[in-house]
Amino acid sequence: MLVGEKNREAIESSGRMLAVLDGTDVDSGTASETGCAFALGKKILGCRGDFRLTGDNPGSTVNLQVKYFIRKSGGGIVRSVEDLVDALSDVFSD
Repeated sequence: MLVGEKNREAIESSGRMLAVLDGTDVDSGTASETGCAFALGKKILGCRGDFRLTGDNPGSTVNLQVKYFIRKSGGGIVRSVEDLVDALSDVFSD
């Protein structure tokens, strides 16, 4: 409970979120943290450098709900470290 509470406090006190979306499916902790950040009005940037397919839809970059939270927050999803560097200044500039 203490670790979960500290994690919640960190999300609440942050201005934005950077979510690592690698894996055959987004980690359940990352998915819940992304949802929490979205509910709190935080802008979210996702980074997925993983080339493997995710979920049942070969056209999906990540879980559809996680993708919705990220895009609706005003953020986006990048596919490489190079793109991440550029996106950090664009998405997190305000």
